[in-house]
Amino acid sequence: MTPEQALTAYVLRLGDNALVLGQRMVEVVAAYPELEEELANANFALDYIGQARMFYTYAGEREGEGRDEDDMAYRRPEREFTNLLLVEQPNGHFGDTIVRQVFFDVYYLSLLEALTRCTDQRLAEIAARAEKEVRYHLRHAAKWLVRLGDGTEESHQRVQGSLDELWRYTGEMFAADELDEIVRASFEGPDLSAIEAEWQKAVSAIVEEATLVLPQAQHMAHGGKQGIHSEHFGYLIAEMQSLARSYPGATW
Repeated sequence: MTPEQALTAYVLRLGDNALVLGQRMVEVVAAYPELEEELANANFALDYIGQARMFYTYAGEREGEGRDEDDMAYRRPEREFTNLLLVEQPNGHFGDTIVRQVFFDVYYLSLLEALTRCTDQRLAEIAARAEKEVRYHLRHAAKWLVRLGDGTEESHQRVQGSLDELWRYTGEMFAADELDEIVRASFEGPDLSAIEAEWQKAVSAIVEEATLVLPQAQHMAHGGKQGIHSEHFGYLIAEMQSLARSYPGATW
């Protein structure tokens, strides 16, 4: 794989992470505990989908095969998506959604910050735009995690269970594969070992403030980066792509 091919695949992966998380957040519109949170969640979902559009458009241009953002989102099979397993996990209860958000956004913010310094100007510009949005998303989700963890006995127990359940999906974020290594070496991309250290420090501080406990070391789930997904992903992508596949060639 050449460096240029690797960068194209890497940009596509960034789009997959943003799209799948945005889709998960769309699923809980009208299910949040407060009206204000409803509006915030809907806006955050749109932010991620907007980021996916930027990444997909750039990936399509680099690829040079005439595919646009709709082709990337709605006309690729399951195994071609290389998003992290974490972002495709079901919403579950409100605590599950918040923990997933905190885990991913702490990682994503550090990743975007690093990408603003990469040598590919277009990717650096997209990362700089996305970084501003994700910084606010993280602040919002972190406050909710503290509120739940340091709230009632029931909310504390339930969100601790969310931490314990979703922890096994965090290791994949920092497991560098061929794309990560090539982008780092050829385009001064993110150093995942440094990002992991930042992530551990930031997540530990949030969890401590929430009076929660980080889970013990355990087996980490992998596969999303290679297109091997959890059983939940097939249902998500089938719903997401249903309209485009039912009406091929339709535009909106």
